[in-house]
Amino acid sequence: MRPVPFVKATACGNDFLLVEAKDVSGDKVEFTRQICDRRHGVGADGVEWLSPCANADLEIHLINADGSAAEISGNGTRCVAAHWVADKNVDRVTIQTDAGLKVCKLVRRAEPEFEFETEMGQATIGDPLALTVEAGAAQGIPVSTGNPHYVIFVDEFPPTWQRQAEQIGAHPHFPQGVNVELAKVVSKESIEIRIFERGAGETQSSGTGSCASAVAAIATGRACSPLQVVAPGGAQTVRWENGEISLRGPARILCRGEFLWLA
Repeated sequence: MRPVPFVKATACGNDFLLVEAKDVSGDKVEFTRQICDRRHGVGADGVEWLSPCANADLEIHLINADGSAAEISGNGTRCVAAHWVADKNVDRVTIQTDAGLKVCKLVRRAEPEFEFETEMGQATIGDPLALTVEAGAAQGIPVSTGNPHYVIFVDEFPPTWQRQAEQIGAHPHFPQGVNVELAKVVSKESIEIRIFERGAGETQSSGTGSCASAVAAIATGRACSPLQVVAPGGAQTVRWENGEISLRGPARILCRGEFLWLA
């Protein structure tokens, strides 16, 4: 049994455990599955593994709760930024992710909560794509914001949308899987979304999912920038201007502790 220090943080209900990579020398995938278990572990949507970096303040690698790897989480990156700001007392954090370098600028500080504007880079938008799964047909827009998304616009959220989203996420068209968002346009300035993520299932929020949904809405003329994106866990603001995306939202440090890993 080995005690492993961790920090738990949340961004709009999307929760992550932050662990120094040097503190776990064994199987990080199995460790992630154990610590993220909501009944037998600490519980989280994933683990952000933290390491030193030569060209940034730190480097992170995300492993989802089921042990699968992900390129980036916008919310997870912001949780890491909150931890770094709280520890180092700075107002700007550069973070190397598997989807490139991200810069988080502190906008508001009221510990244990922080608010950041994050430079998320550019998006790649695909042509509208029709898919058929057992739960029904769907028409969506593929968007990459460093990780893959499929955005479906709806008038209302169907009561069994999770089933369809899960099946879309496993569709052969997406050999690496895909995050699925259902988006409801409220106005030119606001949309509501529901999220079903690879490796985590339904989540309360998603930073990259908010960006993908906003980009899809703006690109199709349904909305304009800046756009408020409201998920069950809270609201974030997405700007998409001159091809660059910025994401503004909160992150909160929840607790610090040690996980007794039965390696």
